[in-house]
Amino acid sequence: MQRIQLKPRGHFKAIANGWFALAALVLSTCVALGQTEDPLQVLTRLLQQKDDPQFQLDLLRGMSDGMKGQRNGRMPRDWEAVETKLTASPNAEVRFLAQTLSLTFGSEKARSALRQTLNDGNSPSATRRAAMDALVGIKDPGLPASLQKLLADPSLRAAALRALASYSDPGTPAALLAAYTSFDRAQQRDALNTLVSRAAYAKALLAAVSIGQVPVQDLTADIIRQLRNFKEADIQTEFRRVYGTVRETSADKKAEIEKYRRLYGACGSQPGNASAGRAVFNKVCVQCHVLFDTGGKVGPDITGANRGDLNYLLETILDPNAVIPNEYRATEVETKDGRSLTGVVKVQGDKAVVLQTANELVTIPRDEIASQRQSELSMMPEGLLAPLADQEVRDLLYYLSRQGQVPLPAAASGALKSN
Repeated sequence: MQRIQLKPRGHFKAIANGWFALAALVLSTCVALGQTEDPLQVLTRLLQQKDDPQFQLDLLRGMSDGMKGQRNGRMPRDWEAVETKLTASPNAEVRFLAQTLSLTFGSEKARSALRQTLNDGNSPSATRRAAMDALVGIKDPGLPASLQKLLADPSLRAAALRALASYSDPGTPAALLAAYTSFDRAQQRDALNTLVSRAAYAKALLAAVSIGQVPVQDLTADIIRQLRNFKEADIQTEFRRVYGTVRETSADKKAEIEKYRRLYGACGSQPGNASAGRAVFNKVCVQCHVLFDTGGKVGPDITGANRGDLNYLLETILDPNAVIPNEYRATEVETKDGRSLTGVVKVQGDKAVVLQTANELVTIPRDEIASQRQSELSMMPEGLLAPLADQEVRDLLYYLSRQGQVPLPAAASGALKSN
C-alpha cells in the first residue's frame, strides 16, 4: 500500500475545519500522486495509517461535515477495518464520530451499538441524546418504539418529542396524548408541533381536543395555522367543529387595532402587570422571538425594537403580514412520507434544506422533499391575541413596553425551576 505523505500536522489541522478545504487537500494530494480515487477512500486510508487522536478527530469532523444532509452514503472500501480501529480509540469523540459515520455508511454494527446506548438508562444523558440524534439522522426505522418509551424519561423527553415528528408511526399520537398532561408547557408545545406534522396525527389531535383531553386554548396561533394548512376536507370539517371559523386576515385591521388600543387604555396608567405579562410572552411568543437575551430565533430579536410605541406593538402583532422581510417569509415543505413543515429556510443546499420551524432546526434531504413553497405570509401567524383573556393582553403589552427584564411570577418561576 502506498503511503500518502501530507504537510505537517499543524498546517493540516488549520485547514481541516470543513469538508471543502479537506476535500481540496485530499484531491490535490491524489493528483500529486497520480491517483484518481474517491476522496472518501483516500480519507479512509489516512485514518488507517495515522494513530494520532487529534489528527483522526480533524479528519472525522471534516468527513462528518461533508456528510450532513445525507441519510445513507456508500461505504468506502476499507471502512470496516477503520471502524474496528477507531471504535476502540481512547478518545470518546473519535469513537462517537467513527460510529456515526459508520451508521451513515450502513453499518449494522454501528446501528446496533447506538440503539443499545440509547436504550441504556445507565448511560449519561448527553451520550444517549447523541445516539438518538445519530439514529434520527439516518431515519432508523426501528426508532419510533424507543422514542415513545423515552417520553417517560425527563432527561430525553423533549428530544424524543421532536424526533417523533420524523416518523409516520401509528402508535405516536396515542403515546403523546396519553402523556400530554404530564408535560411542562415547552414539552406540550413540542408535542403539539409533532401532532400537527402529519395528517393522521392531526386527526388524533382534533379528536383529543373535541373530548377535552387537550384544552382548546393550548392551540396557539402557529398550531392553528399548521392545522389549516392540511388539504384534507375531513380535517378542516373537524377543525371548524371543535375550534370554529378562523379568518386568514382580519376584515378590518384598523378596527381591530383600535379595539385593543381601547382595551389597553381602559385601566389607566397601570394597565397591566409586567411579571404576569412575561408569563404570557413565554406562552405565546418566546419560542420565536428573543427578548432580553431569551427566546427562539425563528423571528427577529425584538429587544431593540420600538416597543415603547403602543401603535407599533399592536400593528406588528395584529398585522404581521403588512411588511415581511424575505428572511422571515414562511416556507411550506411536504416530505414524500407525508410530513408537513412550516418554517424559515436557513440553508438552501444542493443536498439538503435546513428549515427553522417554531420549535426546532430541521435538516431535510432534498431527495425526501415532495414539494417546497415559499408563502407570501410571515412566519408570525395572525390571531396571536385572540385566545388570550383581556387582562392577559394588557399584561403582555405592558411587559413588551418595558425597557428591562422583570421577574416571572412566583408560580411560573417555580415551575421553570422544577423542569
